Amino acid sequence: MSDSTPRVAMVAGETSGDLLAGLLLDGLQTYWPGVSGVGIGGPQMAQRGFDAWWPSDKLAVHGYSLEVLRRLGEIVGIRKQLRARLLQNKPDIFIGVDAPDFNLGLETDLRAAGVKTVHFICPSIWAWRAERVEKIRRATDHVLCVFPFEPELLARHGIAATYVGHPLANVIALEPDRAAARRQLGLADTDEVLAILPGSRSAEVKYITAAFFRAAALVKQAYPAIKMIVPAVPALRTQIERIAHECGLGAAVQVISGQSHTVLAACDVTLIASGTATLEAALFKRPMVIGYRMQALSWQLMRRKQLQPWVGLPNILCGEFVVPELIQDAATPQALAGAVLDWFDARHNAPDRISALQQRFAALHHSLRRNTSLLAADAIRQVLTS
Repeated sequence: MSDSTPRVAMVAGETSGDLLAGLLLDGLQTYWPGVSGVGIGGPQMAQRGFDAWWPSDKLAVHGYSLEVLRRLGEIVGIRKQLRARLLQNKPDIFIGVDAPDFNLGLETDLRAAGVKTVHFICPSIWAWRAERVEKIRRATDHVLCVFPFEPELLARHGIAATYVGHPLANVIALEPDRAAARRQLGLADTDEVLAILPGSRSAEVKYITAAFFRAAALVKQAYPAIKMIVPAVPALRTQIERIAHECGLGAAVQVISGQSHTVLAACDVTLIASGTATLEAALFKRPMVIGYRMQALSWQLMRRKQLQPWVGLPNILCGEFVVPELIQDAATPQALAGAVLDWFDARHNAPDRISALQQRFAALHHSLRRNTSLLAADAIRQVLTS
């Protein structure tokens, strides 16, 4: 197998999965020039020759209840058709990129039929839904992990895994250029800047944004000259601007399309929705306040399966509350604003607190920085040749 190009099938869900799969294809092409693949993917995969039978955004769902049920029939139908096509013409290897609710069941069926399977990004069994570990063991020959503690955890359950680093740690510079980011956004070096990131999904924006903007209005009362910037997913920009107007912010907040990394590099503090963006903020070494709200039933179901006291990735990876988290009912505008103001006050009155946080985040950055695409490709090569 190492001397011939393998037939690869992949499924990547949402934009983040498409980006990860693109990196993975780059690594595979170093071993097998011209390798591409078939399945479900997005534009990053297509640029590398991937044949997407369905687009990755078909799998973009969030939460429980009506948020998923509206799309469930279509998603189940896609998986049934994909499974039939892959069993009829078996690939040498199937790689499920994230999207565990979709991929683990598919991987189980393919593996039972003799197809080698790899899952890229360990589901967060260390944070919630620990029962998934049994599904992972049945589903996959190997797991590619983005956090250093995960392979040992999986090994305890008899699951082979490799730590390949987190791709974001290579994308984001160890020392971000704050001055250049500010010039790009038209900000002065002396401006005090709050970045507001209410999420990249419609449901997140629906439940989180108003509380964030009302908190921002309170922050502006304390710091009238503050600059507030929202990097919005282009498709959600109009919705976010409408909420800003409804909350009385109007022109006080600048909503721009994309450029989240530029905004994080430029800001002093960020008010940010829990998710991968919080890891990005940590890699930019920025103080943050993590907030999150979701539909009430979704929250009740998720809370029952939560295994750790932390929700935000920076706190989980550091093993303590290095930044504040305000989740669901605790995410009031007053509480969010108070936590944000604590960071701005620390910039003036307790700079050692900011410096200590930045040192923690720098150490975290170094621990996550690996040649992810090549390490992942090498692990996949070993699965194929085993």
